[in-house]
Amino acid sequence: MRLQTDTSQENLTTADFDRLRALIHTTAGISLSAEKKTMLEIRLRRRLRSLSFDSFSEYCRYVFSAATRDQELIHLIDAVTTNKTDFFREPDHFDYLATKALPALTAQNGASKVLAWSAGCSTGEEPYTLAIVLSEYAQTRPGFHFTLLATDIDTTVLDKARLGIFKKETVRPVSPALQKKYLMRSRDPGSDRVRIVPELRAKIEFRRLNFMEGDYGLAEPPQIIFCRNVIIYFDRQTQGRILQKLVRHLAPGGYFFAGHSESLQNMGLPLAAVGPAVYRKVA
Repeated sequence: MRLQTDTSQENLTTADFDRLRALIHTTAGISLSAEKKTMLEIRLRRRLRSLSFDSFSEYCRYVFSAATRDQELIHLIDAVTTNKTDFFREPDHFDYLATKALPALTAQNGASKVLAWSAGCSTGEEPYTLAIVLSEYAQTRPGFHFTLLATDIDTTVLDKARLGIFKKETVRPVSPALQKKYLMRSRDPGSDRVRIVPELRAKIEFRRLNFMEGDYGLAEPPQIIFCRNVIIYFDRQTQGRILQKLVRHLAPGGYFFAGHSESLQNMGLPLAAVGPAVYRKVA
């Protein structure tokens, strides 16, 4: 009797990996080195199971098919994106925002309204932190209003972010006083979850955005852009193209916050360094 081979355990071939990483780079700008082959295999196995595919070659035929490519690309990109974030991550940025950037913008515009953009928002910790900081500032400045745009290419994390529900251990970086103001406890005393108050959730528009798109669809220029620990996933040439587009959308005199490990040097950007990984757009 012939035993049936369990093809579901076959490895991703080098040829198929090269095809997939080229597609990912072209579509989303994300650069996967050869060392990421095992990582891609692991992350795609769940997708294969959900599609009832027995092999990576079957999946590749599916993702490269003209009939199914567009709808599957979203799931492929979701599988390869890395989403590491925290409330008040790199806290000096939020101190700078509250004590220097916002007062400067208020003085510059008479700033009755500020739009902040969290570009690469992941599961929402960064935009909700921004909303807390901006809300606290608004309480000291009568007539000051703000809105937030939060974008990511990963639809899965966006769905989580919109809910605004987090484990209690996740919100530990938020001070007890701010937790009391901006987080709701569950009625179930045994629950380990909290939720962002509806007034803060209403301030944020969550939207899927691919940095490789030609038009980012912003109705107005933001005065603040947080794009931190995002461009490290792109090669240098792609970083330059994306940063040029991001900064083009930033309002004159607006502030750009990058990750502390990210370099914006020699990019030809109209930005002046004003703090650690903080830049201001020059006229």
